[in-house]
Amino acid sequence: MNSERNGILGVSGLQAMNTLRTTPVEFAPLSQEFARDPYPIYAALRGQPQLQYFAAYDMWLVPWHKDVSTILSNPDMVRSLDHQIPAEEIAARQVKDNWHDMPYHSRFVQFSMLDSDGATHDRLRSLIATYFGPSAIHRIEASVRAFVDQQLGELADANRIEFVEDFAAHIPGRAIGALMGVPAEDCALLRAWSERIVQFFDIDRSDEKKELAERTTRDFYLYLKQLESERRRQPADDLLSRLVGLQDRGLLTEDEFISTCMLIVMAGHGSTLDVLASGLHTLLRFPGEMNRLRADPGLMGTAVQEMFRFESPLPFFHRYARQDASVHGQEFRCGTRFGLLYGSANRDPTIFAEPDTFDVARRPNRHKAFGGGAHFCLGNHLARLNMDIVFTSLLQRFETIDLVSDPEYKRGLSVRGPKTLEISCSIG
Repeated sequence: MNSERNGILGVSGLQAMNTLRTTPVEFAPLSQEFARDPYPIYAALRGQPQLQYFAAYDMWLVPWHKDVSTILSNPDMVRSLDHQIPAEEIAARQVKDNWHDMPYHSRFVQFSMLDSDGATHDRLRSLIATYFGPSAIHRIEASVRAFVDQQLGELADANRIEFVEDFAAHIPGRAIGALMGVPAEDCALLRAWSERIVQFFDIDRSDEKKELAERTTRDFYLYLKQLESERRRQPADDLLSRLVGLQDRGLLTEDEFISTCMLIVMAGHGSTLDVLASGLHTLLRFPGEMNRLRADPGLMGTAVQEMFRFESPLPFFHRYARQDASVHGQEFRCGTRFGLLYGSANRDPTIFAEPDTFDVARRPNRHKAFGGGAHFCLGNHLARLNMDIVFTSLLQRFETIDLVSDPEYKRGLSVRGPKTLEISCSIG
């Protein structure tokens, strides 16, 4: 397989075997306009007859729900081609994406269960899947609920709250910490480390962000090594101890142990924080739906799912074609990179009635916020538990919640959430 055929080195724009003349949609995911409201751009992409090529990320954008679903369920659409292409091509791609010269990052972050496929992915996932099922997550529900009540109690006398930093930012880390067995006093540090590493995954990979991601990965590695030693001396009833046990039985390598721990912590922070904030912002934009949810708390399950659909916290993921493929009636070469626009698929009017309307009772709700196929989000039960507890507690404690000012949303292709969210509230 040569680079001209597989398109790894930036020639994906030449890969389509047949194309139609179209008027390109301006796609600028780092712009403030896109951060403020990406949905008109997504709608314009869905209105195109074929996929649009995005040169900045060397990929073809897939905005339709049906095609996103088909790609996610196709085992020949993979997260990585590293086992199929020569080492020199891998190195060239890393240089092109400023993904090189990062020994800790490449060892523990660039390789993970998330970016593996086939037997390696299946083995790693099977080792931890049971620890993220409903029964396992139920074990930490009481502690998460108690922490949320404590946090809200501390804010009860404040008539104005910055929801993101004053409250929401503390919740995902504490939930992940309870599951993993991380000391409560370290949860804030792990949140900061996760954000510093994850920021390098978006398309703006500056040298400054690169240095920060590498340095943080090293610090995270040293911290996990310390916890590993402690659990080996004194096991506890937590996920970290179980992962150490898997390593001691030869089921995880040292690098897989560290990488898996990092992935669990990082995956549990940013996206959950973002959907907590965007979920509340959405309720405030649709006060009738908030009142409906107050009147019927039994709708919380569908309301949470609708929050994930309406403002998908992870609006983008990618796949590679490991053999020639047809997508939306267009033929592509082996090696083509596809950008799966979950945020667009979740507003596709061919799947969702009135997709730009927020409906706390929406059924069915076949959203793609958790991905699909072999890489369907393992943490979906934990994320939904956090959401259920937070919004149930908020609506029970505060009689009124109002928006103080319109929030500014984060910029990026793979992130969707408010930077801050100023609210006023009263107990009544």
